[in-house]
Amino acid sequence: MVEVAAALIWDGGRFMICQRPAHKTRGMLWEFVGGKLEPGETGRQALIRECREELDILVGADSVFTEVVHEYPDMTVHLTLFNAHIVSGEPKLLEHNDLRWITPEEIPQYDFCPADKVILERIIEYGKRI
Repeated sequence: MVEVAAALIWDGGRFMICQRPAHKTRGMLWEFVGGKLEPGETGRQALIRECREELDILVGADSVFTEVVHEYPDMTVHLTLFNAHIVSGEPKLLEHNDLRWITPEEIPQYDFCPADKVILERIIEYGKRI
């Protein structure tokens, strides 16, 4: 099983999503910024590293929003989505094809990675409460 950490970064009523590069597996699908844990790394450490590498931002990793296990044809992922906030920097597209700030109501307009589907349902429910 592949351990993955990702960030749920809010800006008011909108949250950040990133579009995977075309040349990668599940290319052009939308996802949360993050990536695989390296040996000996915690989820929070991986999240901070990945946000720096992919968007050139420093994030604070707060509480866990949710965890999901998803089986893709090529691998099984255990995805931990952290509530996170930008400490410093402006997001730059160093790896992703695109970046958007969307509201929970806009989720159906985007084609997300399958592992994110359950998470997105929870965000929609959360959005109804804020």
